[in-house]
Amino acid sequence: MASLEQQIQKSQQQVAATQDKIAEMTSRLDQATARAAVEDLPIDVANATLQDVHSHTEAMNANIAELIMGLDDVTAGFSKDFEELRSKTGWEKFVGIFAGGKSESMRQERLRSASIDDKLQDLISKSDTITRLLQGQLDLLNDQKAKVETNLTGTLEEREATVATLEALREKIKEMDPRLIELENKISTTTDATDRTRLETELANANKEHNALVQDEQVALAKSQTLERYIEAGKTWVDSLQNQAATQMVLINKLQTDTRQRVVLYDALTKSLKTAQQQDIAHRINEIGVRTDQEAQAAMAAIGTATNDKMADMLESHGDHMVFARKVLEEKAKADERFARRFSEIVKKHDSNLYGG
Repeated sequence: MASLEQQIQKSQQQVAATQDKIAEMTSRLDQATARAAVEDLPIDVANATLQDVHSHTEAMNANIAELIMGLDDVTAGFSKDFEELRSKTGWEKFVGIFAGGKSESMRQERLRSASIDDKLQDLISKSDTITRLLQGQLDLLNDQKAKVETNLTGTLEEREATVATLEALREKIKEMDPRLIELENKISTTTDATDRTRLETELANANKEHNALVQDEQVALAKSQTLERYIEAGKTWVDSLQNQAATQMVLINKLQTDTRQRVVLYDALTKSLKTAQQQDIAHRINEIGVRTDQEAQAAMAAIGTATNDKMADMLESHGDHMVFARKVLEEKAKADERFARRFSEIVKKHDSNLYGG
């Protein structure tokens, strides 16, 4: 499939060829309807050329329409860029296997530095090239239409004069008919040779004048028919040029509107993607903060609970401490009692001096 640049080049050549044919067609119409050349030109030359131009123009318009649609190839690149901005690259996904944060950071940096300005400029450049192509064709169509309209106006005026001449000739021919009939009747009834000869001479001159008028009538009639033919051709050509100009204006308007809207929308979409990325970062920071707050709150609650548990453990252990203390005191009392008994025996032996007995 040919690239858009090749299509543009092909369309430029096709437009140039069409403009040559349109100019040639207009020139032929001018020539055909020129007063001195009317009788000399083949009657079908203009119509044949007209059909040829129509066929060529239709092919050119179809190619230009396809060319405009071909801009989708340029705009398709934007969809790919936007999709790449939304998703991670292969390398970023690979890094994400080992370090999710690093992968996300790489994507954020790539998104911040991303720009579609070059592609937008390319779109504008191609659109402007096609627009100039269409505008050049539109200017030529309007110029040719003005020429054909001027020529058509002159042809209409000339045919009006020709028809008036034709009617005048017919009136003269009609006026001569009674005179010819009268002379013929007189000749048929006249017996005098001199009078008959004079009448025959007069009839011959009248017939000569009548034939001359008939000949002029035929020439005027032929001229009227020829001019009528070229008037119809001129009307058709003007209508065709108007239709072509309307088509060119529609294509130019569509192209300019599409380009203007695409530039604005795509630029806005790029900024929105970056904004969405920034908002995503902000949301993530907020989520991290919320989670940290929750963890801090949970930690504080855990500390309080642990403190209470320790306190309860401490209070609960007081009974055990008291039992242990009482047991120690009881054992101590027992030990003291045993010591007292033993000490009493020692004192008793000492006082009685009863050792070893």
